[in-house]
Amino acid sequence: MLQSTPDERQAIIDYMNGQAPDLTVEFLQKVYAENVLSHQHVVWDVHTNVDRWWVITNPTNLYSQEQFPNMDLAVTFHVGLCLRIPRDQRTKLSELSVEPLAGCFRHISEALEALASAQEVSDFQAVGVRCREALLAFSSAAQIVVPWVGDVAAEPKQADFKAWVDHICSVCLAGQAHEHRRHLFKTLLHEAWRFSNWLTHAKASTWYDAEAATTTVEHGLGLAASLVIRHLRGVPEACPACGSNRLSPQRGFHSSAPDLEWERPTCDKCGWLGEPVPILGDPEAYTSDEEDRPPPEGECVIPTVPLRELRKPSGNSGR
Repeated sequence: MLQSTPDERQAIIDYMNGQAPDLTVEFLQKVYAENVLSHQHVVWDVHTNVDRWWVITNPTNLYSQEQFPNMDLAVTFHVGLCLRIPRDQRTKLSELSVEPLAGCFRHISEALEALASAQEVSDFQAVGVRCREALLAFSSAAQIVVPWVGDVAAEPKQADFKAWVDHICSVCLAGQAHEHRRHLFKTLLHEAWRFSNWLTHAKASTWYDAEAATTTVEHGLGLAASLVIRHLRGVPEACPACGSNRLSPQRGFHSSAPDLEWERPTCDKCGWLGEPVPILGDPEAYTSDEEDRPPPEGECVIPTVPLRELRKPSGNSGR
């Protein structure tokens, strides 16, 4: 059995109550966790007054232990189900916590839509154009929120993607300890840029080339956006109080500024709370006085809870 916090246990109980309100949870335990493609799936063994269920997270779903008596089978099925989720059920752009870098993901969405209907070389070239636009949108926004602070004469041109990637990685991953991380991020983004440029002009490309471009760019920008967001919001590598890596963002509003949303890192293990920072959706806002607004005082931040579409078991038994 794995260790779990009261909040984690309550979240599973609340989920079961939402999915099967006619059942009563009598016992639950966290039994397994596995990372698949950077997503951690946690397995809970849940006993109700009627039957037993596997509840697997990220996204959360439940599986009858009568149908899945073996936990490994349930995990395999869950991961496969996640990979087969239809495109129209993927996370919407509005649900991504990527302010102020949302613009590059709009271009990624357009590239994926273009890929779905691409058939000829000209279509593949169009996919390459959209991938280039996504990369440029990232560097344009990132160079505003992570501005150049060195010699003005040495500042890269706005459209110099590779130079800005080098700068962003050097700032967000500074120091000898991050040498290998910097190399990975720079290489990934540089090669995504080079391949997208090639695809834009290639005369003998294939659908698989277009797929490779969108997949690489989407993956690279996802990692890079996460890096920049963590840097902006002061997220430490580990909890400074207990050293745990189980950090989560907490968002909310303050009565003194109800129009401005704040976010702070929190530790799921010991309850440590980081310094709140304002959430600014527009990159240009980071050049205004809004970024310098002091954090709210007291414990009046009201966390906001995202809404999720729930699939409830059918029938009175919860199956």
